[in-house]
Amino acid sequence: MAKKRSAGILPFRPRRDGPELFLVHPGGPFWKNKDEGAWSIPKGEIDPNEDPLTAARREFREETSLALEGTFIELDPVTIASGKEILVWAVERDLDATAMKSNTFTIEWPPRSGKVEEFPEADRAAWFAWPVALQKVTAGQVPVLLQLLSILGISAAAPALPAPPPDDPPGPHGPAGKRERRKRTARQKA
Repeated sequence: MAKKRSAGILPFRPRRDGPELFLVHPGGPFWKNKDEGAWSIPKGEIDPNEDPLTAARREFREETSLALEGTFIELDPVTIASGKEILVWAVERDLDATAMKSNTFTIEWPPRSGKVEEFPEADRAAWFAWPVALQKVTAGQVPVLLQLLSILGISAAAPALPAPPPDDPPGPHGPAGKRERRKRTARQKA
């Protein structure tokens, strides 16, 4: 089976404090209440035998209803955790994010209800200052943003992830606490 590939376009615009990046928020019920780490570069799968830049431009238009012209800067492909390869082009362009209108998709919602609902592929678009964009975009797409920032002469690093909770929290509610309660109960019974 061939590796899945997606192509997308990352618009940017210069500002006094550094570039702003254009991202979209995925539509549908799964993403409804997610924000940080949920936004995306407008992208989609490449059809068989389709030129990747042509696919990127088509997907951008489908997800935003906005057509793009300009000089496209090809970024290095990245492979995300699912194994999908993402090919992205950046373009300097000032777009009206509020004018976006996405195509739609249908799914059974709620699950196992037999009812089919229609949702926008992207429910909104926005411009973000580059440090905020690094927080908003999905983790797998952070390297793409960092590539563009490097080309633009900005030294940036991936945002720090929150510390994971400890495996065995102290106190009566973690596994160690449960073991201690079991020992006490066993001693009391003896």
